[in-house]
Amino acid sequence: MSDIELTASDGHRLGGYLALPDKTPRGGVVVIQEIFGVNVHIRDVCDRFAAEGYAALAPAIFDRIEPGFVSGYSPEEIAKARAFVPKLDIAACMLDVEAARAELAQYGKVGIVGFCLGGTIAFLGATRLPGIAAASGYYGRLIQEYADEVPQAPVILHYGALDKGIPPENYEDVRARRPETPVHVYEGADHGFNCDRRPSFEPESAKLAWARTMALFGAEIG
Repeated sequence: MSDIELTASDGHRLGGYLALPDKTPRGGVVVIQEIFGVNVHIRDVCDRFAAEGYAALAPAIFDRIEPGFVSGYSPEEIAKARAFVPKLDIAACMLDVEAARAELAQYGKVGIVGFCLGGTIAFLGATRLPGIAAASGYYGRLIQEYADEVPQAPVILHYGALDKGIPPENYEDVRARRPETPVHVYEGADHGFNCDRRPSFEPESAKLAWARTMALFGAEIG
């Protein structure tokens, strides 16, 4: 488990957190952060993938805005983190994601998973990056804006039924426009249900979504 530096194709240098399994990796997983940076939770997700046998790498996609930014989940921190979203250059962000994918390619096929803002980036990874083998996107509100883009790899999406920020018309629109993509809605779950460091953590939904993600990656990556 280590902090590394990546270089995107436009020369931008960004940080990342890399977690490797004890044995030869079965493939790689790019882990895309929430709006809170590559914080303790995202590092823990990488560690969990490593425990499952994957090389997992979380690129610091906010480094183009504020290098090294990490945040917790207090109301003040959430307000600050939200301000990064309109500043994010999606095209440049995809260069950073591709840098992470390329770093992991030495280990075999590469999938992508993302949470919140990262859920949208994970979806775009499947539509825009040829080297992505599979994608799992958690509560990505902005996926709706890009739902006409066609994934080039299998994708699954996860939403919380109690998430007021992502109403049913959002994910039902995604479901209608991307009928080939499974859209899972978790009845007892709110936004951020996968994060055990937030009050919205919902363990049963998180467990099921993780199992579905692992089944997808096991089938498509190895």
